[in-house]
Amino acid sequence: MTRTAKPLTSPSIRRVQQQLREQARVEQQRNNRRLFHEANRLKRLPLYLFTILDQLKAKAQARGVDVIDLGMGNPDLPPPTHVVEELVKQVKKPENHRYSRKDGDVERLLNDTIAQWYHRKFRVELDPRTEVLPLLGSKEGISHLSLAFLNHDDIALVPNPTYPVHFNGVVLAGGILYNLPINAENEYLPDLQAIPRSVLKQSKILFLSYPHNPTTAVADLKFFKEVIAWARHHRIMVVHDFAYSDFMFDGHRAPSILEVPGAKEVAVEFHTLSKSYSLPGLRFGFAVGNQDVLASLAKTKSYIDFGIFRAVQWAAVKALSGPQDYVERAVALYHTRRNLFLKGLKQIGWDVPIPKATFYVWAKIPLKFSALTSLEFATLLVQEAGVVVSPGSGFGEYGEGFVRFALVEPEPRLKEAIRRIARVLQMAD
Repeated sequence: MTRTAKPLTSPSIRRVQQQLREQARVEQQRNNRRLFHEANRLKRLPLYLFTILDQLKAKAQARGVDVIDLGMGNPDLPPPTHVVEELVKQVKKPENHRYSRKDGDVERLLNDTIAQWYHRKFRVELDPRTEVLPLLGSKEGISHLSLAFLNHDDIALVPNPTYPVHFNGVVLAGGILYNLPINAENEYLPDLQAIPRSVLKQSKILFLSYPHNPTTAVADLKFFKEVIAWARHHRIMVVHDFAYSDFMFDGHRAPSILEVPGAKEVAVEFHTLSKSYSLPGLRFGFAVGNQDVLASLAKTKSYIDFGIFRAVQWAAVKALSGPQDYVERAVALYHTRRNLFLKGLKQIGWDVPIPKATFYVWAKIPLKFSALTSLEFATLLVQEAGVVVSPGSGFGEYGEGFVRFALVEPEPRLKEAIRRIARVLQMAD
């Protein structure tokens, strides 16, 4: 059934809409006055989602508002003590401040450790020398992979909505972006059979990410088997962003796409320490899978960076090889937060499907506010409630009409966020 709502005329809402129009006008004037103009590829990109959120947050704080930030997926938990202690110890060693070399002691140990970790979790064998590539965070690696492989006439198939680097990296690399709409009706899984033959002929990469950010959707091994068979038939690379592999709830398990026989012929998978180990600032991730793809990604990176700080590599070894009870406790805590937050939303009249995974909540904007864009609604929440959320449009055009909550605040703050949101929902009554 089509959702409709009468236009909202609250002074607060009118003020939000006017402010956003004025912000766009000022930004356009600023661009017109520039002496040096950005490359055309940057003009194809929207203002980065988290830049918008930071601006909204800063303006609210400047007014003295106590802001509850549920916008960015920035873990609030302290990282594992033994990992931090290892980092501190290694930072004090002068030899770790030299350039990283792929044949160094910690570099070889790190690749071995990643392969062992991967086998323990997914029972997949990896050659640590050719099928493992450490990265300066998975976001960096995903973006540079597009740079390594996409020519101006190559198409990347990207589910929409999705984590912004999946499509931003394509645009920055000069490739052609082809959106695959995903929604609740198709369980947020792309319909690969619906892609036109003319598009497939130019397609080079398919991006996937399950558990999915922002929608919290999950995929099973049956889906991955279908994807790999399709990709091998059409000779298309599959890039699977697996950042939330540990964040499954209610007895569900997230399979690796590399568990599918033959997957390494066409697929690579990206991981990060940012979420599972609450180490987003460490900037460490890794890619595994097809050795030729990883070799080209490594070649691209060699022109751009000098590798990962060796102290960070020692800390990563400690995280992946040490006790994993920290991860289990973190997932359990986010599970509790999920239940608390969903219960609170329901009590104030905002029914949202229960996420099976990640630490996000993907919520359709309440009907009485559906005349607003997701950015307008997110701005309203900041200004009237001091609660930062991510507008769904920041994840692609098919995210419009939704907002994403990141459960990265303690339970008392989540309860307070619910109380404040309740006041906003009453505005249209």
